[in-house]
Amino acid sequence: MQIAVLLFDRLTALDAVGPYEVLAHLPRAQVVFTAERRGPVRTEVGSLALTADATLAEVTRPDVVVVPGGPGQRAHMHDSPILDWLRAVDATSTWTTSVCTGSLLLAAAGLLTGRRATTHWLAHDQLAPLGVVPVTERVVTDGKYVTAAGVSAGLDMAFTLAGRIAGDTVTQAIQLAHEYDPQPPYQAGSPDKAPREVLAAVRSRKEFILRGP
Repeated sequence: MQIAVLLFDRLTALDAVGPYEVLAHLPRAQVVFTAERRGPVRTEVGSLALTADATLAEVTRPDVVVVPGGPGQRAHMHDSPILDWLRAVDATSTWTTSVCTGSLLLAAAGLLTGRRATTHWLAHDQLAPLGVVPVTERVVTDGKYVTAAGVSAGLDMAFTLAGRIAGDTVTQAIQLAHEYDPQPPYQAGSPDKAPREVLAAVRSRKEFILRGP
């Protein structure tokens, strides 16, 4: 089972690494990081790079596709080799998934038209203009498409997908091995829970967060 994790400049690291840490432990899983070119790909902060070991042209029939988000996503929304690749591999994939604004790339490729999907809450208003039915949930499954809300939701997406692929027992074993038992010190992880002043502060930085410096 080949799992292809897409990389592009200025992606959000956890969007890719979170699902990788879960899905790489599935039985018979082979994970490949792929990008337009082989080599290091800088994440949005710039101090971390992930390595693409294969080009898009070399990854033609993955069973599972994982598309992260991040400010760099905006550069690939129109006439991009990444969109062409997504359309091609989606034709034969068993599962096509995304984290955060990665769902906007799937939508731009025409793969989510008329389907239910989610994304980072700051980008939620961008789904409908792309023909998507926006859903305010942490993980949304519509057919073979599994989309996650912002960043950390990619872990929940990966566990959801692992359960569908390998069953409850295997997935719970992976969860236990990772000691994934969230108990955050603050209850500010969603716009519904965050204090009003925190919500206002993040909203005021919306363009910076989505587009980056």
